[in-house]
Amino acid sequence: MLTGTIRSQIDQIWNAFWSGGVSNPLSVIEQLTFLLFIKRLDELHTNEENKAEMLGIGMERRIFPEGSDDKGEPYDNLRWSRFKNFEAREMMRIVDEHVFPFLRQLGEDGSSYGTHMKDARLGFSNANLLAKVVQMLDVVDMDDRDTKGDVYEYMLGKIASAGQNGQFRTPRHVIQLMVNLMAPTPKDVICDPAAGTCGFLVAAGEYLRDHHPQMLRDPEQREHFHNGMFHGFDFDATMLRIGAMNMTLHGVENPDVSYRDSLAEEHGEDAGRYSLILANPPFAGSLDYDTTAKDLQKIVKTKKTELLFMALFLRLLRTGGRAAVVVPDGVLFGSSTAHKDIRRMLVEDHKLDAIIKLPSGVFRPYAGVSTAVVVFTKTGVGGTENVWFYDMTADGLSLDDKRTPLLDADKLGAVPKAPLTEEEHAKNNLPDILARWQALEAEGDRPRSAQSFMVPREEIAATGSWDLSLNRYKEIEHEEVVHQSPAEIIADLRALETEITEGLDRLEGMLSE
Repeated sequence: MLTGTIRSQIDQIWNAFWSGGVSNPLSVIEQLTFLLFIKRLDELHTNEENKAEMLGIGMERRIFPEGSDDKGEPYDNLRWSRFKNFEAREMMRIVDEHVFPFLRQLGEDGSSYGTHMKDARLGFSNANLLAKVVQMLDVVDMDDRDTKGDVYEYMLGKIASAGQNGQFRTPRHVIQLMVNLMAPTPKDVICDPAAGTCGFLVAAGEYLRDHHPQMLRDPEQREHFHNGMFHGFDFDATMLRIGAMNMTLHGVENPDVSYRDSLAEEHGEDAGRYSLILANPPFAGSLDYDTTAKDLQKIVKTKKTELLFMALFLRLLRTGGRAAVVVPDGVLFGSSTAHKDIRRMLVEDHKLDAIIKLPSGVFRPYAGVSTAVVVFTKTGVGGTENVWFYDMTADGLSLDDKRTPLLDADKLGAVPKAPLTEEEHAKNNLPDILARWQALEAEGDRPRSAQSFMVPREEIAATGSWDLSLNRYKEIEHEEVVHQSPAEIIADLRALETEITEGLDRLEGMLSE
């Protein structure tokens, strides 16, 4: 948890950018990412120096070379710990003319530190702003992994709160729910083909640290965690940088966060590679057939991105692999041949586990679209027996554009720190979803009028379109209606008319007095 002091410090840094003329929230977070990256390089170099000095040996990994760069500037001056003490104009000269070219060179060399820095540029020319931000960042206490991660998450939260760029962030409590539903294991290979800020991958990493702490004490599992477990793809360079920094600050040393247009490129290299997919991809409409990967078109012939992503998930998963993904409601009941084909595949060819209907306000203020979480397992040979449906009506926040918390902080999220009462459950369904998911054998006895229930595969297939909309199967309990004869209805209306006339007469009398 961030302290009030650290939150205040981050707010001040953010305000400094705004008052210094950098007002686009995405530009602010990008520039902060560059500066944090520069600071991180110096920390790594210092750690290597200390290790070499303590062991009395030479440095194994030197990030800043000895000597000077091609412009004659000593590499030592490019280190955060040195230039932070320079006067503002000298600091600007060093950072703009030497540090950023050095970052770009790291990227060209293929260094894991510089992969996302190939086109890094200082995005402002105000020397006083740079000096102010460097000084402010330097005093933020980010010594431990938890704080580093929380600081960056808090910064990313400002992208969402700033407006138009909020589509890059899935609400963290929804991510937490999906990760807990899937319960990643130390052997999983996890992928998000539309990674954005890598929120799903970060949450999966934190889940593993909390539930499998012994993993990082085993050399083989630790190596897998840092170098082979996490894979995130995006086609936006800024998002890649932000996502890579998010993973790094959350303690994953070398995640595979790389450029890829997931729907346009063939997937021969990594088809069947991943054991777990967590995603909320952008569903932006239609693509042309000639710009879409042919291997996806073989699975489902469509231009619609939401269906292509479903085909992509099936393509990337290994047999036995699991997925929890957000889809727009149209995927569940759309009437086109492609819609029906995808649903038939999930139900008949693989194992469809659950449909969790989300309230339409979950992604406000950026989108009011109705969505659902689809949970399935790739088998290739069927396996669906019963599909679990849950009608989520509340996620702990108001469903208007303000998204105000409805409960205390310790009662929010999928795993609240304090138990919820029945009244509080009506404001936050997430813990109940998780509890019922973990006791699915009891769900078969629930009536269709309950908040969650099971539907047999045969009933879904019998619709002919493999309809997966919750409302198709949910039963509504009606209150008993008392039927009146026409004469009784007329008598009631005349009585009402009399009451209104008398009321108007009394009002007229009061006014005349």
